[in-house]
Amino acid sequence: MKALIEEQKKYFNSNITKPLSFRIEQLRKLKSVIKEYEKELTEAVFKDFQKGGFNTFLSEFGGAYTDLDKAVKSLSKWAKLKRVGTNMLNFPAGSYILPEPLGVCLVIGAWNYPINLTLVPAIAAIAAGNTVVLKPSELTVHTTAVLAKMIRKNFDPAFFAVVEGGIEETTELLDQQFDKIFFTGSVPVGRIVYQAAAKNLVPVTLELGGKSPLVIAPDANLKICVKRLVWGKFVNAGQTCIAPDYVFVHKSIEREFLQRLKIEIEAAKFSLANQNYAQIISEKHLDRLVKMIEPAKVFIGGNYNRPNRLLSPTVMINVSPDDKVMEDEIFGPILPVMTYEDINQVVSFIKARPKPLALYLFSESKSLQKKFLHEISFGGGMVNDVLMHFVNDDLPFGGVGTSGIGNYHGEAGFKAFSHYKSVMRKNTWFEFPLKYYPYQNWKFSLIKRLLGV
Repeated sequence: MKALIEEQKKYFNSNITKPLSFRIEQLRKLKSVIKEYEKELTEAVFKDFQKGGFNTFLSEFGGAYTDLDKAVKSLSKWAKLKRVGTNMLNFPAGSYILPEPLGVCLVIGAWNYPINLTLVPAIAAIAAGNTVVLKPSELTVHTTAVLAKMIRKNFDPAFFAVVEGGIEETTELLDQQFDKIFFTGSVPVGRIVYQAAAKNLVPVTLELGGKSPLVIAPDANLKICVKRLVWGKFVNAGQTCIAPDYVFVHKSIEREFLQRLKIEIEAAKFSLANQNYAQIISEKHLDRLVKMIEPAKVFIGGNYNRPNRLLSPTVMINVSPDDKVMEDEIFGPILPVMTYEDINQVVSFIKARPKPLALYLFSESKSLQKKFLHEISFGGGMVNDVLMHFVNDDLPFGGVGTSGIGNYHGEAGFKAFSHYKSVMRKNTWFEFPLKYYPYQNWKFSLIKRLLGV
């Protein structure tokens, strides 16, 4: 791995990756390669999750293609030298900000969306002019194997390489001197990555997770709310970092909400055969989820099949903040429902806990929307929908606090893998004498006047 990093450093220092023409050529090539391998990757995802092709295209390929097209179209604008103002003390001069690539970047992908969450950060790194070492998840064995084959057959490893493996290989990678580390995964592993990066003073972007709340106000359009909630919670069997983790519904509409929720879940007919569901990634993860379920509090679902790694969409009611299901991020098809009467108590509840990656509010009230947006800190979120902010590449995506550091998508991804270099170019036909010796009172007074103090 050390030799691989040295090769990439040598390649980067040759300045091959810096011209925009090279970057655009590689981005177009990557899109072509993904399209060539789309069928094989779709089959690999099916082997890992039993997910159907339609489901896989929407959740895996759509975002990657969009980011590739956006980068190709906008790269000249993003990378452009930007002129900024210059203060009077530096007259005459011009001041500029110049984006430059960071260098050799490590991208550690996640298993829940093994194509999108692995390739989209790499797309941003390439657009910014870096070299990339890609580490896909070891849990998605089939998808990772195809990704590795795809990249190795089409790209020089000195520019774009793949390292397969588990904890041992990842640990060895983290010991190397990278110029940037981008990690998507759980909070506990994110801490390990952050600590490893700190040893070498490597900048990081951490896309983590947490318990993302969904709050339903009395004035919510329940028909739309429930339809969007059921889709967003149970897509990919709940294995989505921004899925609603728990629900707070106003006591006055709890019964109607639960009735509609049951009808919508039953109408969706979630199953592998219907291609609108997925397996839990491993038996270990399934066992963890099953331990969260209290049978006495199950409103619907709660059934599981361990050999097939399946857990039915499950709704739990009469949930207490002290219940096991409320301790950690669920990351599965379990939806705890709690009720409230005072919205201020809900706000206090959320603020007393780690800042969530996402927050969702269903309400028509502008004042309530404003209250949530201005009083609660969260990575990103939506009013009257779920998840869909992720697919708008004009919105930076990322967490805050323990839910993540930094963001990406579109131009935000370009910025995540760039250093913005500040440059001042001075003319030589005139020089202000104020900064030079001898220091005199008239100089001191003029400087203070120029500074407005």
